[in-house]
Amino acid sequence: MKSFRPFGPILGKGKLSKKIIKIINNQIDKSIINKKNDYSSKLVSQIKNEIKFSSTFVKKNLSKELNKNIKKYLTNSGLNKIKEIKIINVWVVRQFKNEYNPIHYHEEQLSGVGYLRIPKKMTQNNMVKNKKIKTNGTIDFINGQKNFLSKSIYNLNPKVGDLIIFPNYLMHAAYPFNVEGERRSFSFNAKVIFKK
Repeated sequence: MKSFRPFGPILGKGKLSKKIIKIINNQIDKSIINKKNDYSSKLVSQIKNEIKFSSTFVKKNLSKELNKNIKKYLTNSGLNKIKEIKIINVWVVRQFKNEYNPIHYHEEQLSGVGYLRIPKKMTQNNMVKNKKIKTNGTIDFINGQKNFLSKSIYNLNPKVGDLIIFPNYLMHAAYPFNVEGERRSFSFNAKVIFKK
């Protein structure tokens, strides 16, 4: 887990293990077949396929990995007196062609996103007024306003295995893409209890 500050809030970027990616993808595939745990109506996205993980699955398979990365993120941010990290909820976003997640923020204290599948050539066909831009399928983190010597947007082109952790209030958006395939990720919200 590396921490960096493209603007005010600190972002953390780590890597998910191949084992965790396989476990999560297998669980998602089972949920798709059973059509269980639809979470789409609870979220702001313009995406049809979103699945909430049960707290049992999270506790058994994800808590250890997420807690380890959250602790590194908090330590890198100068916060060491961590008593407990509570993973509040975890859900999957199965984004397909032309779907997107508008600018939004999360609840609790910390949020994160882990990437599980990325379509081939997801950022292709990005022509606007003959200028090539690479936002298809990417995620923007937005803070404050553009000013002299101050950026307000940090754009990230996700790779399979990337895990990004950020403060819940940091606004972000996932852009649509125009190729076939699935951009599969999971998101989470967490609460931190500090020692007194």
